[in-house]
Amino acid sequence: MVFQTPVLLPWRSILANVLLPIEIAGGDRRAALERARELLGMVGLYGFEEKRPYQLSGGMEQRAALCRALITDPVLLLADEPFGALDALTRERLNLELQTVWMATRKTVIFVTHSIVEAVFLADRVLVMRARPGTIERDIPVPLARPRELAVQDTAEFGRCTREIRRALELASTRGEA
Repeated sequence: MVFQTPVLLPWRSILANVLLPIEIAGGDRRAALERARELLGMVGLYGFEEKRPYQLSGGMEQRAALCRALITDPVLLLADEPFGALDALTRERLNLELQTVWMATRKTVIFVTHSIVEAVFLADRVLVMRARPGTIERDIPVPLARPRELAVQDTAEFGRCTREIRRALELASTRGEA
């Protein structure tokens, strides 16, 4: 699980934070070290292994949290608005990095976001939810090729997808808060 905030332990190094799930599960820390370093390198944190969370930017902390979520090689990655508190440029950069991680691991990711653009950029399908009761309003496929560059946001197909999601959200809000 990757939360809205990184939830890293401030007294531990970034590497030790990434290895925490292995320690909690009673796994082999030494065997997981190579995997942790590989993940940190994949998200651009090579050389920051011994830094403490307060020494990193918010985006770097969130990348470390992503590595912590992946260290146990989960079948499913849950992400609850992990980039919501970041500035627009950092958010875009992390969207690109998450896509890179996904392409390397092919993990199933359930990514919660309130950003229509982020949803279309990252997803193969977008589930629009209605509140009270929390139900799926629409299941919208995103037929954009991968890998996706930020320039895809300027295409007609991207625009069509965002308009379709916006209409579904508007419909969901008339049936109960979206």
